[in-house]
Amino acid sequence: MALRSMVTQYWPPAPTFTEKNLDSQTGRVFIVTGGNQGVGFELIKMLYPTGAVIYMASRSRARAEEAIKSVVATDPSGATRLKFLHLDLNDLNIVRSAAKTFSEQESRLDVLWNNAGVGAVPVGSKTKQGIEAHMGINVIGPLLLTQLLLPKLQAAAAVSPKNSVRVVWSSSWLMESRAPKGGYQLSDIEKGGTNDSHVNYAASKAANWILADETAKRYGKYGILSVVQNPGNLDTQIYNTQPRLMMFFVRNFILYPPKLGGYTELYAGLSPEITEKMPGALIIPWGRIQARNPRNDIYQAIDEGKGKELWDWCEKQIKEHE
Repeated sequence: MALRSMVTQYWPPAPTFTEKNLDSQTGRVFIVTGGNQGVGFELIKMLYPTGAVIYMASRSRARAEEAIKSVVATDPSGATRLKFLHLDLNDLNIVRSAAKTFSEQESRLDVLWNNAGVGAVPVGSKTKQGIEAHMGINVIGPLLLTQLLLPKLQAAAAVSPKNSVRVVWSSSWLMESRAPKGGYQLSDIEKGGTNDSHVNYAASKAANWILADETAKRYGKYGILSVVQNPGNLDTQIYNTQPRLMMFFVRNFILYPPKLGGYTELYAGLSPEITEKMPGALIIPWGRIQARNPRNDIYQAIDEGKGKELWDWCEKQIKEHE
C-alpha cells in the first residue's frame, strides 16, 4: 500500500478539476499564504479571473507587488480585487498583525489556503520566538492565523452554500516516508528537533494533517470544512537549501511545474466533491481524495487524541509569546 501511495503521488494522472471548472466567485474572499511565488502564485493566477477578492499573503511587499502586477496585467479591470497582506509565519507578532489588518478590511473569509511553509531548513533553525523552525512556520504560525480568522470564516459560513467555506492545510508525501511514529514526537520538537532536517520537515507535515483533522472536529459545527493537501513534487523555491547535485537529478526525474500543484490546491479549496462527510480529508496530486493513507499509526494517533495534544501544545507556545 505504501508503494502504491508513493507511485500515484509521484506520477499522478492528469488533473480533472482546473480553472475551466470554476464558476464565478464574485462576492467571496480568499487568502493564499505564500502567494507571491511557486504553487501559491499559480493558484492565485487561476483564482483571479473568477471575480473573488484575493489576498496575497507574503513576507516581502516588493516581491508581492511585482507578482500582483504580473497577474493584474492579464485583466487590469480587476486590480482592486488582488491585495497584498504582510505575513511572516516566522514571527507570531506579524501573524497577529496580518489577521488584524485583514479583519479590519473584510467582513468574511471564504477559503484560507495555508500554503506557505519551509522545507528541510538546517538543523537547529528557530523562529523569532525560538521555536523549532519547521513546527513554528509550518504548524504554529498557520494555526494562529486560522484561529484569529475564525470569526471571518464563521461569517462566511453563515451565509454561504454548504461545504463552501474551507481551511486548506499543506502536507507532503515525505510525511508518509519520514515522519516518526504517530506523526511527530513532542520530546524531539521541544529539544529543537532531530539531527535530520528531513525528519523535522516530515514531522511538521504530519502535524499539518493532524491539525487539519482537529480543525475539522472543532470548526465543523460552524459549517467550516478543513482538509489537508499534498500539492505534489514541484520545482519550487522550497528546495533552495538542498545540494545542487542532488537537485539536478531530482528536477529531471520527479519534479513538476508549480501550476500542477496549483490544481491540487484549487481542488482542495473549491471542488464540490469534498463534503462534510470527509472531515480532515487528504487531497493528493493533482486533485484527488485519498481513500486511505498507508500511515495507520497516524490514524491511530489521531483516534487516541493526538490532535488535541498538538492543538494544546501549539496554544501553549502561542500564549508564551503573546
